[in-house]
Amino acid sequence: QVQLVESGGGMVQAGGSLRLSCAASGSISSINTMGWYRQAPGKQRDFLALVTSSGITNYADSVKGRFTISRDNAKNTLYLQMNSLTPEDTAVYYCNARVQSALNLNNYWGQGTQVTVSS
Repeated sequence: QVQLVESGGGMVQAGGSLRLSCAASGSISSINTMGWYRQAPGKQRDFLALVTSSGITNYADSVKGRFTISRDNAKNTLYLQMNSLTPEDTAVYYCNARVQSALNLNNYWGQGTQVTVSS
């Protein structure tokens, strides 16, 4: 089994910054693509950014230029640096990882971390 645990959420004023972390643990042989998503109240879960095992990144237009995704493969940890936050960024943020274990390749989600941006 694999666990993803997010941290770093909280409350911040508009224009501020936060850095989210997502630590993966368990039966991990390797981690392929890792990504961040968010879900605001009453809305669907939206893609924000992803990073491949080789470091290639992709961003949603809504966060391009403000958010930076990165990963530490040695620590099996994913990060999201969020700058110039606005109230529209308020949501629960989830990390996602495609993990290769000894037996199979599966998709995992973290439990989410709340980000609240006040105006």
